[in-house]
Amino acid sequence: MSDSTGQFVVIAEFSVKEGERDAFLALAYNDANESLANEHGCHEFDVLVPEDGSSRVILHEVYTDRAAFEQHTQMPHYAPFQEGTAPLLADEPVVRFFNRAERPQN
Repeated sequence: MSDSTGQFVVIAEFSVKEGERDAFLALAYNDANESLANEHGCHEFDVLVPEDGSSRVILHEVYTDRAAFEQHTQMPHYAPFQEGTAPLLADEPVVRFFNRAERPQN
């Protein structure tokens, strides 16, 4: 049994400047919607905000594999997200990469 399904998961956490969350979310939702609509290798793209209303935003993305994620970074909607969100951030984003673990069969 392999320990990975092959799916590639990205979790990116952003600390957004006060008062800029709505602008950041608009760009994030555009990236998410375009990714899901136009990228065969993008299976999930969630935009998450904390219950306490703080200015953190987390993106949870699932791709077929790392190559599909690399293709995502070359799509036309990716650059506007990167460029548009940069001035809205209080700190550098924390981006982590994972492989989805395979569930054992009972």
